[in-house]
Amino acid sequence: MNKYIILFILVTYFGLLLLIAHLTTKKNSGNAAFFLGNRKSPWYIVAFGMIGTSISGVTFVSVPGMVRSIDMTYMQTVLGFFVGYIAIANILLPLYYKLKLTSIYSYLQDRIGQRSYKTGASFFLLSKIVGAAARLYLVTLILQTFVFSAWNIPFIVTVLGTIALIWLYTYRGGVKTIIWTDALQTLCLLAMLVVIIWQVKNKLELNMDGMVQTIIHNEHFHIFEFNNWFSTQNFFKQFFSGIFITIVMTGLDQDMMQKNLSCRNLKDAQKNMYLYGFAFTPVNFLFLCLGILLLVLAHKEGISLPVLNDDILPMFATSGILGNSLLIFFTIGIVAAAFSSADSALTALTTSFCIDILGINKEQEAQAKRTRLKVHFFISILFAIIILIIKAVNTRSIIDAIYILASYTYGPLLGLYLFGLFTKRSPRDKYVPYVCIASPLVCLFIDWMVYSFTGYKFGYEMLMLNGLLTFCGLWGLSMNYKIKNFTSPNPELLQNDGMKNL
Repeated sequence: MNKYIILFILVTYFGLLLLIAHLTTKKNSGNAAFFLGNRKSPWYIVAFGMIGTSISGVTFVSVPGMVRSIDMTYMQTVLGFFVGYIAIANILLPLYYKLKLTSIYSYLQDRIGQRSYKTGASFFLLSKIVGAAARLYLVTLILQTFVFSAWNIPFIVTVLGTIALIWLYTYRGGVKTIIWTDALQTLCLLAMLVVIIWQVKNKLELNMDGMVQTIIHNEHFHIFEFNNWFSTQNFFKQFFSGIFITIVMTGLDQDMMQKNLSCRNLKDAQKNMYLYGFAFTPVNFLFLCLGILLLVLAHKEGISLPVLNDDILPMFATSGILGNSLLIFFTIGIVAAAFSSADSALTALTTSFCIDILGINKEQEAQAKRTRLKVHFFISILFAIIILIIKAVNTRSIIDAIYILASYTYGPLLGLYLFGLFTKRSPRDKYVPYVCIASPLVCLFIDWMVYSFTGYKFGYEMLMLNGLLTFCGLWGLSMNYKIKNFTSPNPELLQNDGMKNL
């Protein structure tokens, strides 16, 4: 495929993103627009764009490949996601809107105390910046390997150029811009997914009915696993893990909630969450169906598949097996998936650091805006540094370690919010950071001990254990059963909201 065509498509794509950024910030680029889009975001646009944010570039290449090793059992987790979205819409969103939060972690300051607040925000910042940089690294590496290496462009230039483009269309408008750019990127991602499936279907010489029959009669079309309790793919483990993963990585994640909080009111935000949760299920199902079709095609054509599942889709996209044009579709899809995830992460990290760590909401608007611009630039540079460090290590094991770290850091957030919402106790705030640090370490020790003696390796269920240990630690720190006095304008909501909305 002519590399000039790919370059033209990428330039056109980024040009559209910059045009959207210009149009959305032409009249207002202040902090209210950056943090919450002036609370005027159309809920249906937010919902559509959040699909692309959730499906990162890693998901784009990983989910089709996982069919080879675990069939379609990932759908059990996806079904749990939907229940989690319902819980968020009815428990967390009412709380956030009642308190009129910009950063969701400021709830912890009112409910428990200053140190708890800083601890929760710090866990988010650590987890998000490392996890988002790792996801962007994998996508940048794919683009470098299959696209930019043909131009002899150094990896560091690809990294800096990618991050610079993200910075350019987010530094002024923030949320006000990314709800629209994410919608465009979601449209591109879904269109490319359908096009790739269509290309595979044609290569297999199937009509629509034949494609459906091929998928549902394939040995990998195995969704539910009820028999083996010790399997990490057991339905109950996957389903309930999916619920808590969604609550933590969406409902307790500033990145995802910031766009929800930009809706006009609570009712719109809830409609957004319902629509987004409903749409997320068939999208993941399509990715898994693509994985089955790729395996069928490989068997039919006698194609040797890569050892790593993550390399299956990139191999088909770049080898010319499905036609040279597929590289264009793959490139657009992977860029759309990567940027819709990275731009919102950069905005959320800037928001959390400015409000939770620096407290710029107490500054004058002009000074706060200058501080926000500096933080946004600094975090962009930090993204690049982390990506280059990962590249220097040059091993996928570091990526695995980063994702494990990210999963462990969300457990304390789960415990903090469960304690705040469903108890009236008040723990000793100054000791809360120690509990939140100790809980993941204990989980690591438990995982090592269990694996050493039984061979069982914890999966997603470790998140629930981590949250439970944090909850128990906070319970132990409680001085009495009476909730402390609050500075919040709605203390009665903080006491009763969790139970009331169940």
